[in-house]
Amino acid sequence: MRRARGKVRQRGFTLVELLVALGIFLIVTGAAFSLLGSSQKHSQTESQVLASFQEARLGLDQIVRDVNDAGYPPPTFFQSLYPYLSTSAPFAWGPGYTVPTPCQIGTGGGGTCNTPGDFDIIIETNPNPQDATSQVQWIRYQLQGTTLMRGMVPKDASDPAIATAAAGILAPFVQNVINNSTPAQIAQYQVSYPSMFPTGPVPIFSYTCDSGTLQVACPFAGAANAPANIREVIVTLIVAAPAPDATTGVPRVVQLTGRGRRVNPNQ
Repeated sequence: MRRARGKVRQRGFTLVELLVALGIFLIVTGAAFSLLGSSQKHSQTESQVLASFQEARLGLDQIVRDVNDAGYPPPTFFQSLYPYLSTSAPFAWGPGYTVPTPCQIGTGGGGTCNTPGDFDIIIETNPNPQDATSQVQWIRYQLQGTTLMRGMVPKDASDPAIATAAAGILAPFVQNVINNSTPAQIAQYQVSYPSMFPTGPVPIFSYTCDSGTLQVACPFAGAANAPANIREVIVTLIVAAPAPDATTGVPRVVQLTGRGRRVNPNQ
């Protein structure tokens, strides 16, 4: 008696099953690559934000240090023998730096000073006071577009505003500074940051003056409203990251504030 041999039929995947599996695979892979791309873009944005804000913080610290040293050395130094080893005033002003009557400091475009101004200041200081032969320098900070520039030249017999504006003196110092934005740009920023730019452009530099026994905002110091009487410089930097937030599209903006206080008495 012969036993019938059983036939085992092996089935594979049908074409429909293969197409469904392939579709699921493509969907999962696409989602994974989308998340990866979004993560990379977010990481790049955060890196740009960190770099911009760190640059602004370091720049603010440097400005404050320069202001703190303004007016070195004190008035007891015998200036007539060493005119370029001593300061004439803590802050170089223009117009009229070489005449006895200085300009008047204002904010928001007021006053008659070009420097010190809302976005332009020249600090007269000796950056190396420990060196007996070190010469006094003019250090200028000036906002050009969205870049805060910085330059330094030795003090001489020329006008500091002209000397520090010569070609190659000023170099980029802090990027993406938006203090002096246009009204249209300010309106865009205020959508995400309502408290920023309360009355329009925000001065980078604002000043208090010694007035008798008081310290008041320089525009209100009366006869004491002059660069030689500046006691404090309030520095405000509003900096935007190069790219908006990768997820929301909102501009990334930070406002940093520092205060430099001139230690030496009036020159």
